[in-house]
Amino acid sequence: MTIPIYQADAFTDQLFGGNPAAICPLTEWLPAEMMQKIAAENNLAETAYFVKTADGYSLRWFTPELEIDLCGHATLASAHILFTELGYEDDVIRFETQKAGVLTVTKEGDRYTLDFPSRPPEPVALPMDLIKALGGKIPVEVLKGRDYFVVYETEEDVRELQPDFNALAKIDTIGVIITAEGDSDDVDFVSRFFAPAAGINEDPVTGSAHCNLIPYWAEMLEKDELHAFQISSRKGELWCTNKGDRVLMSGKAVTYLKGEIYI
Repeated sequence: MTIPIYQADAFTDQLFGGNPAAICPLTEWLPAEMMQKIAAENNLAETAYFVKTADGYSLRWFTPELEIDLCGHATLASAHILFTELGYEDDVIRFETQKAGVLTVTKEGDRYTLDFPSRPPEPVALPMDLIKALGGKIPVEVLKGRDYFVVYETEEDVRELQPDFNALAKIDTIGVIITAEGDSDDVDFVSRFFAPAAGINEDPVTGSAHCNLIPYWAEMLEKDELHAFQISSRKGELWCTNKGDRVLMSGKAVTYLKGEIYI
């Protein structure tokens, strides 16, 4: 059988920027084992699969190693492909997910706005094995949600950090978010995201991490409209809004390829 496949760069308007995701539209679900093998073969941070439903689409995401509970950039990329390649005509797409509930993506000009759950992280005691894996610099504070959430004093601290990925892979979370306040007037906060245990040493742009980042920085900076950059080598840009129990994050996307998978 053949399966259509697309690849798009999300949270960027530049090809080879942002975070690449593979998107596979399906008419019915494949076995999870097969979807995992395809994701491993693609070897991208995420491969997204969706199936049409009565009210929208059912959506699942796989890293090269495992099925994940929530992914922002592959959701944005899926919406981009639906709007630009598959003839979707409404302004809002409704995605049903297994663990994150209903997610919507709204097209507004050349931006796509994701409506996601807010996941404020909670303070935890300083985990010295994590600090050592991140290079030893003592952060301002450490919090935890699905992922560890490590706050540093400056943007330069975040930019220059060089983690030990083998050590990070042994940490008891899917990933590790590091963040700091931006050092310029037009950037509210910056971040990076590491998930070697999920097969992703450094994720270029991570929508799910911003479910933690947005409520944290909204409280710290006392503002609900935020401009963020994930300062990986590919770099991503997000316009963010804190809405209490929900967060909005907007970004752009560009299509890289389309083709077929033969299985």
